[in-house]
Amino acid sequence: MTDPVEEILRLVSDGHLTAAEAGPILDALEAYGPDADEPPAVDSDADGDPNAAPSNRGGAKSIRVEITEGGRKVVNLRIPVSLGRMALDRVPGLSGNNADLIRQALANGRSGPVLVIDDEGDGVRIVLE
Repeated sequence: MTDPVEEILRLVSDGHLTAAEAGPILDALEAYGPDADEPPAVDSDADGDPNAAPSNRGGAKSIRVEITEGGRKVVNLRIPVSLGRMALDRVPGLSGNNADLIRQALANGRSGPVLVIDDEGDGVRIVLE
């Protein structure tokens, strides 16, 4: 059996799903991880209406990843937070400490630059928008 997260990411990369469509699916998979005993609770509005749209916590909606090589920007990628959160463990070269730093910033509802690494024109910049 294949990893469901890998399958969703493959569908996005193949063009069968957009990143926006994959986001809620990945959120549900994260909430109902392999060790969960029951499905996640339904999000509801302040009045307890389970059919209401999920509340906006005021945090970042997307993650921007910028990579520079030789002073030139080679990657400028903006993805929904839910997709980015699930992909953190799959980013080559991103240390566990840096991934935890990003997760903490997301949990605290931060926005703005979270990680900036610059090594003489080569670097990575991750911004919560």
